[in-house]
Order: sequence, then structure tokens, then C-alpha cells
Amino acid sequence: MIELKNVKMSFDDFNALDGVDLTISEGTAFGLLGSNGAGKSTILRLLSGVYKQTGGEVLIDGEPVYDNVTAKSRVFFINDETVQFGSMTLTDMRNYYRGFYPNFSDEIFGKLNEVIKLPEKKRLDKFSKGMKRQAIVITGLASGTDYLLLDEAFDGLDPTMRIIVKRMLVDAMLDRKLTAIISSHNLKEINEVCDTAALLHQGKLLFNRDLDSVKGSIQKVQAVFDKDYAENEFGKLNILHYEKNQSITYLIIKGSEEEIKAELEKKNPKVLDMIPLTLEEVFIYEMEGMGYDFNSIG
Repeated sequence: MIELKNVKMSFDDFNALDGVDLTISEGTAFGLLGSNGAGKSTILRLLSGVYKQTGGEVLIDGEPVYDNVTAKSRVFFINDETVQFGSMTLTDMRNYYRGFYPNFSDEIFGKLNEVIKLPEKKRLDKFSKGMKRQAIVITGLASGTDYLLLDEAFDGLDPTMRIIVKRMLVDAMLDRKLTAIISSHNLKEINEVCDTAALLHQGKLLFNRDLDSVKGSIQKVQAVFDKDYAENEFGKLNILHYEKNQSITYLIIKGSEEEIKAELEKKNPKVLDMIPLTLEEVFIYEMEGMGYDFNSIG
């Protein structure tokens, strides 16, 4: 289990994190969402022991991470930058990390590279951005750690390689209960891989939710009634968005489909359609309900 307890992180007069509380369970595919500067990369660097928090606690299975060799050996951080490996070949990088991670598997490394076929003797600074990302991903998966941290995991990968890398991650999570924590500003990517996600904005955690529950928590309704109803005439329904276009009433309502249908049917609608929302639409309306502009966050 990973725990952040009232974590604060400051750089001079800039507060990168402001009292973040977060728990990530073992075997979870966890997404960190937010715009650039929201605090996603800072959390990953704290979890990998690169940074020491200025307040609160950062724990892996109850142990502080910073300056703790045992805890850090259980974490592999795939940074958004790979420039530090430029003079290495793929073989050099494998040998380098093998010295840090006791559970490193040459067999897994070899099998993964059979899939993506990276040249083993070519310097990484001669690789494309996508090839560099593939190289560090297979190294991380071969390291045998319990926790894999990925900063903008799929950036620079072409569509085919995105599918391959996602499949590698899912296989590792199923095979050995790997906990993957993936930061991204791309909601679609997080939705495809993760089962839980947290949304950060300006160093604060806005929410931390199971994605399946998120999708079922807000309903989009299209209805036609015999008379015009104002927004405040729909009983106890938690309406996040109300719009009227000629005879059709459009509603975004927080709650279960069953509860919403039961309440609306009291008004004898001629038409009552429940339309599935995309995850992005759910987040947009949740943010609007909290008083935030989603466009400034996503």
C-alpha cells in the first residue's frame, strides 16, 4: 500500500503540493490526472525517493520512502525524460539497473524486447523518442519491483506501440500483482488502463475515485414533458446542468439511474431517455458542480 498523508511540497515560494491525502492499494492500476503543474510528477518523484516532502508523510507499506534503500528498491520510476541514458546502449541500461534491483529478470527483459525489437548495441541518443520510451518501459517491467511509476507513460509512442505497451503493463499487473501508477493529462489513456484515478489541480487533490463508480454516478437525460418545468421543479434531484431546446429538456443529474428515473416519471414524461456519458463528460460536470472550470484542469 502507498500512502500520502497531508503531503506538502514547496520549491522556494511555489507550493507544488498542498496537503494531499492519498491511498493506493496493492495491485491497482492508478491514474494521476491533471494539467501541467498540477502536482502529478511531484507525487511520482516523492514516491520514488527523488524528492523529500516538506510536510506530511510518504509511505510504502508503512515505511518512509526518502533515503530508504529498501523501500526505493521496490519502486521503478519511468521519468518523462530519458536524456540521462543517452550514452548507453540498451544492454548498458539493462546492466545498470540490474545492479540496483535484486529481482531484475534478464528473461523478462529478453522476452519483452522480442516483441518490440529494439537494437541492443545502438546508443539510446540515436533512438527516437518512442524507442527511448519503449526501452525504459521494458527495463522497468523487468526490474521485478512491486510498484511501477510512469510519468506521461505513452507520450511519443505511435498507436501500435501504445497498444503493445498497455498490454505489457496489464500482463505484469495480472501476473505478479504489480501496482502501476500512471500520470497523464490524457483522460482517454487513463480510462483504458486504470481502474482508479485521482484528479489534481494546483497542488490539491480534487477527488480520488473508482472509475466504474464514476461512470455510474452521473446520468444524462433527454426528456419531453407535457408542460415546461424550471430547473428547481424536479424535486430532490441533484441537477448539475439544465438546458431546454424547444420541446426537449436536457438534464445532467448526479445519482443512480434508478433513482433518477423514478423521480422523473412522477412528471409523466412523453419521452425519457438515459444517455451514457463519456468519462470526460462526467469529469467536466463534476468539476462544474464543484465550481471549477474543467478546461483549466484537463
